[in-house]
Amino acid sequence: MITIFYKTNGKVMVSQSETFFANLRRENVLWIDLLAPSGDEKHATEAFLDTEIQSRAQAEEIESSSRFSETDKAVFANTNFLLPGPEEYYMEAVSFTLVGQTLTTLREVPLRSFTELQRRIEAMPKQYANGFAVFASILEQRVDLDADMIELMSKEIAQYSKRVNQQEDINEDFLLDINQLQENTMLVRENIVDKQRLVSNFLRSNKYPAALEGRFNVLLQDITSLINHTDFSFERLEYLQDTVVGLINLEQNKIMKIFTLVSLLLMPPTLVASFYGMNVELPLAGIKLAWVIIVGIMIISFAVVLYVFKKRRML
Repeated sequence: MITIFYKTNGKVMVSQSETFFANLRRENVLWIDLLAPSGDEKHATEAFLDTEIQSRAQAEEIESSSRFSETDKAVFANTNFLLPGPEEYYMEAVSFTLVGQTLTTLREVPLRSFTELQRRIEAMPKQYANGFAVFASILEQRVDLDADMIELMSKEIAQYSKRVNQQEDINEDFLLDINQLQENTMLVRENIVDKQRLVSNFLRSNKYPAALEGRFNVLLQDITSLINHTDFSFERLEYLQDTVVGLINLEQNKIMKIFTLVSLLLMPPTLVASFYGMNVELPLAGIKLAWVIIVGIMIISFAVVLYVFKKRRML
């Protein structure tokens, strides 16, 4: 799907047909948003811009040197947008192309930051003079969403910490949940660092309007604070994980201690019972109530061992 935002008579209008390019001049086009575009839509956009749009493989390129590049007439930027799933997060690559004053975005899935910005552009067109302003707004929206995710994760960490303090359901599954939260935290941090690298590279370019430099610097400061926040959250999770592991080990040690003590307490009575279970002539064999005496010996041996353990504070 293609969505074209273009300026006419001080207003921003929208078209969703690539054939409409024939009625437009490039300097009047503010933003071209390509959402899982067809081949015709992408080729029409490239012809209109006279520039090749990066493919999805290029947008997903891991090398930092390939995340941002520029030529005499175009700026190419790639970054990942983090999307929350049922249990874990995943990243979706987004490609930005700036030709003149026109921004082109290429993505494969709907993104909340794009949808909200499209509504704002139609409602307040004067705030978006060119594609660079749209690009800055997309990044600002994305960083705000990342901040919301980090806040939600902090609340979740606090809930886990509360459960640990109350020793509620502290088991292996609880530990796996903490591990999954650690993975999500690392993904969020990786995503934010990716934005930091992109904005830093963009600030070194000389193609963006000087009026936007302040916005990009503030954006960079916000990103830095989010990175510090994720580092703190990860440290909390590591501490929480160590605490849970320690509690699980203590619980297991208590269980092993109980089994060991029970075995030691029953060892003397078992020895007596085994001795008198032998098919040979033994003391007390001729006495009618010998079994009472033998049981008494077993109880006394049990009591002696129990007394010794309690005296040495092993129980």
